[in-house]
Order: sequence, then structure tokens, then C-alpha cells
Amino acid sequence: MNIWPSRIGLPGRVSQKTGSATDSMPSDLFGFIWLMGRRHQALIAGLSLILFVIGAAPLELQRRIVNEATQQASYGTLLFLVSLYLAVAVLEGAVKFTLNLYRSWVGEKGTLWLRARVLHRAETPPSESMLEGVELSIVLAEAEPVGGFVGTSISEPLLQVGILVTVCSYLIYLQPLMMLAVAATFAPQIAFVPMMQAAINRRVEAKVAIMRDVSEGMVHAIEGGQGEDPQTSRIGAIFSANMEIYRYKYAMNFLMNLMAQLGYVGIFVLGGYYVVTGKTEIGTVVAFVSGLAKIVDPWGAIVDWYRDLRVTQVKFRLIRDAAKFDGAGNHEI
Repeated sequence: MNIWPSRIGLPGRVSQKTGSATDSMPSDLFGFIWLMGRRHQALIAGLSLILFVIGAAPLELQRRIVNEATQQASYGTLLFLVSLYLAVAVLEGAVKFTLNLYRSWVGEKGTLWLRARVLHRAETPPSESMLEGVELSIVLAEAEPVGGFVGTSISEPLLQVGILVTVCSYLIYLQPLMMLAVAATFAPQIAFVPMMQAAINRRVEAKVAIMRDVSEGMVHAIEGGQGEDPQTSRIGAIFSANMEIYRYKYAMNFLMNLMAQLGYVGIFVLGGYYVVTGKTEIGTVVAFVSGLAKIVDPWGAIVDWYRDLRVTQVKFRLIRDAAKFDGAGNHEI
């Protein structure tokens, strides 16, 4: 049984106020996101809130389980804590499943709307406003990442920042100095991530323009108006652009992973010292090791979201410019 709504407001419908077909599009990416449904974004944000509220619970349960085991507590207490940990894990997994499915549906709705809008615009006089090859490129390739971003645009940073705040607050409560050492490993990323992402964005914009030229060339080749030589150079340029993007992307990932490993080094050095000198329990060190993983994953997700945001803003602007849409947006659908 399909539990998701199937009716989607598509372009080309007759306006009830003017009696004419609408032919407009939001002027920026976030206008497009709101157009796809504020209510959906609010519900997704609510699910994200539930997730990061319970984010620190597994860490505290792990700490207590380890401490109970090392301090020879009753087996019944240990089983109760393990059962509680399992219940929290199941709840967290169920909420994540619902959140991911809902976000995917919202993203697909955005992709469907955008593709239908481009097709409608191409069929509306003057049809010369959009070349056939550009229309093909937008409908088949460019619309999906732009529409797909709608599902994660608000909930992803809210969820990941919430998890970071929750986990970091808990770790500060456990051992402030160890948390300070962990935080120091993430500081350099604030500097190099935006710079490397800006370089990626420039290459993405160039790649999209070249891919549109390839699409136009394919249409002209069918009509007998263009040879293969220009196309060969274009696909070579796409290869070069992709390799440049990979180079920056994986260099960024390497530096981020290196910073994370330095965080583990700090935990082992300080945590080992505190355990040996009797200033903390082994369960606290275990909680920090697990907590760092819960920090690294959301931090990486935030960086990925920022990367997707900047790239999607570029692609959205290119789609608007290519289709020559009006600046006004439609009513929320």
C-alpha cells in the first residue's frame, strides 16, 4: 500500500486568478525548497529533533555497562542496562528509517516538479528560449541532484548540528580537558574546507556547461549539423574536470580523516593518563572513543551537506538561466 501522497502540483496548470498557465520559478535555491512544502520540512525537522535528543543516551549506557562490569555489579543490573541500550538502538534505527524515507520522498517530489517545469517551459512559445540539447541535459541529469537536495536541505544540518551539540555537551560534562583535546583536532577544518569547496564549485560549473554543449552536439549530430571532433574534445574536458573534482574531494576527505585520528590519539594519551592516575574510570574513556565516532560522522555529514549546498546552488542557477524563467515563484505545493 502506498503511504505517500501522490498528488503533486505540476507546471502548466491554469492559474485560478489569471486564467493563464503559470511559467515561473523561485529566484534562488531556498525559495525552491520552500515551494516544495514548508509542512514537509517541519515534519522532517521534528524527526531530526527526536534523533539528536536521544543521541547521547547510548554513550551514557555504554559507560555504565563497562563500569558495572569492571566493578563487579549484579548481573541483573547489567542485563537491565543492556536491554535498555538495545531498546534505544531500535528506537533510533526506526526513527532514522522513517526520516530517510520521508526525505527521499520529498527529494523525488522536487525532482519530478523541476523536470515537469523544464519540459513545460520548453513547450511554451517562444520555444527557442531553450536549446534541445540543454533541455535534454537538464531533464535527464541536472534536475535530480537539485530536486534531491530538497529532502535534506533543512533536516540534515539541523540533525547533525543537534547531534554534535548533544554529544559534545555530554563529553564536556564527563571530562572537559579531554573534550578540549578532541575539539582542537577539528579547528583546522574550519579553514581548509571552505577554500577547497570553492575550488570544487568552479569545476562543477564548468563541467555542467560542457555537458550541455555535449547534449547540444548530440542533437546537431542527429540533424547532420556537427562532426565528431568538437564532441571528442568536450568529453575529454569533462574527464579533466571530473579528475580535478576528485582530487580536491579526496584530499579534503584525507585531511578530515587525519584530524579524526589525531582526536583518537588525544583520547588515548589523556584518557590513559587519567585512568592510570585514578582520575577517571575506564568507562569514561570508552564513552569518549564512542563519542568521537558520533562527532566525526555528523561533522563529515555537515561538510558533505555544505558541499552539496554550494554545488546545488550553482546547478539551480544554471537551470534558471538556461530556461529563462521569470523571477516569481509559484504557490507552495
